[in-house]
Order: sequence, then structure tokens, then C-alpha cells
Amino acid sequence: MTHKPGSSKRIITGGMILIALGVLIYLHSVTDYTLGKTWPVLLIVIAIGNLIQSAKDIGGWIIGAVGVFFLLKEMFYIDFSAVGIYVLPLLLIVLGAFVIAKHARKAGS
Repeated sequence: MTHKPGSSKRIITGGMILIALGVLIYLHSVTDYTLGKTWPVLLIVIAIGNLIQSAKDIGGWIIGAVGVFFLLKEMFYIDFSAVGIYVLPLLLIVLGAFVIAKHARKAGS
């Protein structure tokens, strides 16, 4: 059986997601940690899987940051209203400018 390049890393990511989901369901069954509180862990696991494939993957970093953000919000009841008002729009503007600049560099090459 032949594997495409990178397919083993995707298989590892899929396995990591299944393990994390199993652990979260178990925690939901035997502790006070409900799936409603711990679902961001799945985003973090997906991000780790993406970053294992390519540490330069901006999508992996964004998914991980969103997962950490929601995990902190769910587990520690942190109020991120200032983030939503000021930081998130600024982050989106900077990210959009980065994407445009990166595309312009590639088009100019």
C-alpha cells in the first residue's frame, strides 16, 4: 500500500482528534467537565495536528489561538469583552494586510 506524502501526518492528526474526543467524552461522563466547557480542546488538537505538518501554517496558529481563547473563556469565566471590541478587529485588520502583502510578493516574483 502506497501513501501520499503527508498522509501519515494527517492520519496522526485524525488519531489525535479521536483520542481527544474520547478523553473529553470520558471527562464529561465522570467529572464536572462537560463537553460544553471542553470543546475548545478539539480546536487545540486540530491546531497541533496542523502545526506538526507545517509549523509555518498560519491557519494552525489561528485555530490554536481561537481554541485557547475559548478554553480560557469556558474554564475560567474570563471576560473578553475588551478583546471583542478592540483587539479582535485590530487583529483581523493586521491579518488581512499580511495576507494581501504575502499575495502581492508572490505575484511580483
